[in-house]
Amino acid sequence: MLACLVSVGSGQVPVPVGTVADVLLHRLTGWGEITWDVTAEDIVVNLRLPRVLLAVIVGAGLAVAGTLVQAIARNPLADPYLLGVSQGASVGAVAVIVLGTAGFGVTSTSMAAVLGAAASFALVAALGRAAGPDSVMRLLLAGVAVGYGLQAVVNLLLLMADSPGETSSALFWLVGSLGAAQWPMLALPAAVTLAVGGLAMAAGRHLDALLLGDETATSLGIRPQVLRAVLATLAAIVTGALVAVSGAIGFVGLVVPHAVRLVLGAGHRRVLPAAALSGALFLVVADLLARTVLAPREMPIGVVTGVVGAPVLAFLLARRRRVAG
Repeated sequence: MLACLVSVGSGQVPVPVGTVADVLLHRLTGWGEITWDVTAEDIVVNLRLPRVLLAVIVGAGLAVAGTLVQAIARNPLADPYLLGVSQGASVGAVAVIVLGTAGFGVTSTSMAAVLGAAASFALVAALGRAAGPDSVMRLLLAGVAVGYGLQAVVNLLLLMADSPGETSSALFWLVGSLGAAQWPMLALPAAVTLAVGGLAMAAGRHLDALLLGDETATSLGIRPQVLRAVLATLAAIVTGALVAVSGAIGFVGLVVPHAVRLVLGAGHRRVLPAAALSGALFLVVADLLARTVLAPREMPIGVVTGVVGAPVLAFLLARRRRVAG
C-alpha cells in the first residue's frame, strides 16, 4: 500500500503522500475537508492512480501466469511468454500502429493484441496436438517456434513503418509501457487476473501433484495431460489480456515465482498469492523507476524490469547452486 501511495505521488508534479491518502479517502468515503488543489486531485485520481492500479494488475497477473507455466513445465525457469502469446499480441498491436488499421478507434491496438494473442495460442495448441500427446515440452517447443516466426513478422512490420513516430510507438509498446492507463481499460485485465488466480488457487493441490510427476498425479486421480492443457490455456488467456494493455513486460513471470518458491517452498497454496503480491509490488516499483530515473523522460518499463530482473535472476541461480552444493 505504501509503495502505491508513493508511486501515485511521484512524478513531474509531486504530490505529498499525505495528500494522496486524503484525496483517496475523501473519494472513497466522503470524509475529510478538502484542503488540496483541484489540479492535484485530478493528477492523483485521473492520471496516476489508474496507472498504479494497472501496474498492480499486470504484475500480479504475469506472476500467476509464470507460476502456472513453471508448474506445467516442471521447470522453475519457464516463462509465460514461451507459449507464443506475447509475440501474437505484438503482431496485432504493431500492425495497427504501422498499418493504421484503427477500425475500433482508441481501442484498436488492445483489441488487435487480444486477437493476435488468441490466434497465436490457437496455432501453438494445434501444433502441439499434431506433434503428439506425450509431453508438454512439445507444446512449449511449438510456442517457441511460433514465437520466432511471429517476431519475424513484427520486425518486417517495423521495417514497413513510414515515419520514425510509428517505429518509436511500436518499439515503446513492444518493451512495455503503462503510460496509456485509463480507468475504462482496467476492468477486463482485472477480471481475467482475478478469475485465473482464483481457479489456480482452487487447483493448488493438483499443481503440487504435477510437480511430483505424472505417475503420482495419475495415482491421485488426476489426468496430467488434460490438467496441463487447461492450465496452459488459462496462462495464455491472462497473458494475452495483460500484454494487450501493457505491452510485453519481461522478467516478471520468470523471476517473481522463482524467487517466491525459493523462500516459501513449492506448495502452490502459498506460492500463488505470494507471487501475485510480489509481482504487483515489483511492477509498481519498476514503473516508479521508469517515470522518475530519467525525468522528465520516461523509460519503457520493460527496460527497468530487465535491468533489475537479470541480476536478481543471476543471484537466485547462484544461490540455488550453492544450496544444492
